[in-house]
Amino acid sequence: MLDIRLDNLRKVFDRGNVVAVNDLTMTFPAGTTTCLLGPSGCGKTTLMR
Repeated sequence: MLDIRLDNLRKVFDRGNVVAVNDLTMTFPAGTTTCLLGPSGCGKTTLMR
């Protein structure tokens, strides 16, 4: 299996005027389970999409 790696991920909406995720770097090691926790509106669903 391979790791999943995000490197300097950035997601913007409204033609670049609204930054949802900025400069996110993380690695999901193969064979592990990861849980994303955070308050409403912090970008969890945006990250998964």
